[in-house]
Amino acid sequence: MPRVLIWDLPVRLFHLVFAGGIASAAVIALVLGDDGPLFPHHAMIGLTVAVALALRVAWGFAGSRHARFASFAFGPAAAVRYMGATLRGKGPRFAGHNPGAAHAAFAMYALMALLTVSGVTLALGNPDAKQAHEFFAYAMLGAIGAHLAGLALHTAVHRELIGLSMVTGRKEAEPAESIRSSHPVVALLFLLVVAGFAAALWRNYDDATVTTRLPIVGTVLALGEQESDDAEHGAADGAGPRDEDDDDDDD
Repeated sequence: MPRVLIWDLPVRLFHLVFAGGIASAAVIALVLGDDGPLFPHHAMIGLTVAVALALRVAWGFAGSRHARFASFAFGPAAAVRYMGATLRGKGPRFAGHNPGAAHAAFAMYALMALLTVSGVTLALGNPDAKQAHEFFAYAMLGAIGAHLAGLALHTAVHRELIGLSMVTGRKEAEPAESIRSSHPVVALLFLLVVAGFAAALWRNYDDATVTTRLPIVGTVLALGEQESDDAEHGAADGAGPRDEDDDDDDD
């Protein structure tokens, strides 16, 4: 079976930004910790990925054949049947997303949206959003793990490095499944919007206050760990008795 063009450039660029952004943000937050100097940058990376996701959603309605959501909006039953057949070594081949990959993609898109909403809510000064944000982050890692496991299963069953198709854009498929264009102009616009948004976030970043300002809307977001007023008052109240004890010691 020939290798034909299946994935256009906008889809492949989104996949790169999404995977790279999530990986970078996760390493900063979960490995380096929220008290590290790079922690504020994980929020700006997340916001950049969110903009890329918004563009991908638009492309899901206006894009090329296999990029459209209509081409891989499989129901849960289809996913169960596909996974069962694949585990038996009889899974059918799909030119675009298979049912398993489709459900993983939709899950990751939804979780990214929830991460964005909870993260922005937290950055606007609502500490109650932190627990939800962390829950969605771990759920995202679970969805990514399931997706990678599915890729490994597909590779083992069909003897095809399916992950490579998101680099080259080509898969083994019937010529009739091929798309006509990789849409380089749309891909360039995608890069300009995402890169421009990211550059504006970093340009607006204030290291002294650990804040940034959203482009266009102008909303200021606090990106660092904020001490609560109660903690500050507690520290202040604790200072008095310690001073008195010091005086007693001096006496």
